[in-house]
Amino acid sequence: MPRPTAAQLAYGSATVIFSTLAMLLLSQTSSGLGVAVIALAALGLGLLVALTVPLPKSRPAAPPTTAAATEERVPVQRAIVPSAAAPQAAAESVYEVAPSGTRGPAGP
Repeated sequence: MPRPTAAQLAYGSATVIFSTLAMLLLSQTSSGLGVAVIALAALGLGLLVALTVPLPKSRPAAPPTTAAATEERVPVQRAIVPSAAAPQAAAESVYEVAPSGTRGPAGP
């Protein structure tokens, strides 16, 4: 049987405590037998809540990779040719900021 998670312990304990208090206050019992029945009912309810807390999903195994999928894709370095009419500063990277503010590949 797998070990309980922290969430299961917390939810189960809180359920036992609050359901015991609620049932004792609502029933207004003072006999030992009534308190024992309420305590057992609260423990059963706490156990039920702890067991129904969803467990964390295990991650599925990664699909097998092919040689083409493992290759690293690197953008091609392009030389910037300044026009004769207006001198331009050299780009610091292969990407330039497009007029719309989005980034795109440099070049034609």
